[in-house]
Amino acid sequence: MEKRNGTTERKSGERTSLRGDNMRCQWCLSEKAVQSPELAFWELPDGSRAIEIQEVPSIKCSSCHIIYIDDKHVAEIENQLLFIDTTKLAKVVSYDELMNMPKLLKKNYFCF
Repeated sequence: MEKRNGTTERKSGERTSLRGDNMRCQWCLSEKAVQSPELAFWELPDGSRAIEIQEVPSIKCSSCHIIYIDDKHVAEIENQLLFIDTTKLAKVVSYDELMNMPKLLKKNYFCF
């Protein structure tokens, strides 16, 4: 495993959902934040419904008690929801299942 920017990643580039080392909280700047797989609810890009995504890589701070998803993972989820056929998406899905769904597009052509 390789450590980058306070998170743990496998050398293959695969994300891990393990609780990680302490990192800095973006909200209170405490060093008592850790990576933690959490539950999130997400509205689909077309606004038709919301889904539950389990085990989303998140950051949990024991100082200010906030739980948040970093910008990188938010962008990954948003892009993946644009790339896949959301009509085949269940109401509840794990983060890994979502990220491994077949893509209809190769990249987000709307990001400049």
